[in-house]
Amino acid sequence: MKSVIFDVLHLYYLPQFLPVAHCLKKAGCEVSFLLHEEPEISPITKKALDEEGFTYAMVNDGQEAKAFYANKQPSWIVFGNAPDDAFTQLQEQGIKLAYMQHGIGPKACYYVTSQFPFDVRFVEGDTRKQRLEEMFPNRRFEDVGYAKLDPLFSEDKALQSELTLQSIGLDPTKPTVLYAPTFFPSSIECFPKDWPAEMSEYNFIIKPHFFSFTKAKYAKQRALLNAWSTYDNVYIGPVDCYSLLPFMDLADLMLSEASSTVFEFAALDKPVVWCDFYKVRWSYRGLFKFRMGQRMDQDLALFHDLCEQAKSPKEVKDKVAYCLANPSAKSAYRKKITLEMAGKTDGKCSDRITDFILAN
Repeated sequence: MKSVIFDVLHLYYLPQFLPVAHCLKKAGCEVSFLLHEEPEISPITKKALDEEGFTYAMVNDGQEAKAFYANKQPSWIVFGNAPDDAFTQLQEQGIKLAYMQHGIGPKACYYVTSQFPFDVRFVEGDTRKQRLEEMFPNRRFEDVGYAKLDPLFSEDKALQSELTLQSIGLDPTKPTVLYAPTFFPSSIECFPKDWPAEMSEYNFIIKPHFFSFTKAKYAKQRALLNAWSTYDNVYIGPVDCYSLLPFMDLADLMLSEASSTVFEFAALDKPVVWCDFYKVRWSYRGLFKFRMGQRMDQDLALFHDLCEQAKSPKEVKDKVAYCLANPSAKSAYRKKITLEMAGKTDGKCSDRITDFILAN
C-alpha cells in the first residue's frame, strides 16, 4: 500500500490538498497530514481534518518535519511550497517529493519555487507547464489542472457545501458580492467604515486572508472588518472558515486584489472587479517600490483582460454595477485565461494526480 503525507505549512493549504487526499484514500492509499504549529490556527486545522476523517501529526519546525518523515518513510510527501534544501536527503532514502502550489496567482514565487528538485510538480495548464519547462528544463512537470476547484466541477455533490444565503443571514433577493482581500498588499484599509451602507443594494460576503485576523500588524484591518460586520448586508467569514469555495459558489461577482482567488472565481465564468489600489507598508513605497515589483510576476498583465479594473475605492460601486448588468462581457477572456492559468476544469484533477502517484 502506498502511503502519502501532505505537508501543511499553513491552514490555507487545505482546500488544495483535501480533494486529492480524498481521492487517494478512495484509491486505497494510506493518507495523513503533517501540520506545522501555528499559534491560534493549529486547533482550526486539526478540527478541519477531524471532520474530514484524516489523521495527522504536529511539528514545530522544518527540522522536526524532516526527522518525522525520515522515521515514517512514506512513499510520497506532497508540499504546498518549496521546503529547505536539506529535504533532498529524504529523496536519497527513496521518499518521493511532489509539489502542488497552494495558489495560482501572479506572485513571482509561483515559478521560482521550482528551483527545488521535486520528483514532480503538478501544474495547472499547459501554458504554465511550458514556461516552467523553459525555466527548469531538468525538472518534471505534469499538467493535471487545479485540484482545489474539483468540488465545484465534480459530479460528486457530496464534496460541496450546503451553505445558503439564508443560512448566513443575507437576503436571497439581492445580488451577492464576494470580497476576498488578501493581507498584503491589501485594499481593506482603503475603504471607509461605512462602506457597506454605500453598497446597501448588495449582499457582501467578506472573506479575508487569515493573516488579517491573526497577525498583530494588521490590527487596522481587523478594526474595519469589525465595523463592517455590524451591517445587515454583510457576512464576515470567520477565521475557522478555511475554504473560499462555498462562498464562490454563492456569489454573483468577486471583488479582490491581484490574487490567486481572482483566477479561481473567473474559472466559474463569473465577473471580477479588480481592486487595483492598496495600502502599502512604508518599506514598499518611494525608493523601495521595486520590492513590490519583485513580489509580482508578468502574469499580472492578465488582470487587465480578465477583470474590470477599479483604480480607486470610489470607482468600485460603478464597476460592480456594470459587471452585474453585463455578466458575460468578459466571458471569452475568462474561458481563455482559465485554460492558461488553471488548466482543465472537469472536476477530475485529483484523479489525474492520484493516477500519477499510484503509477510511480
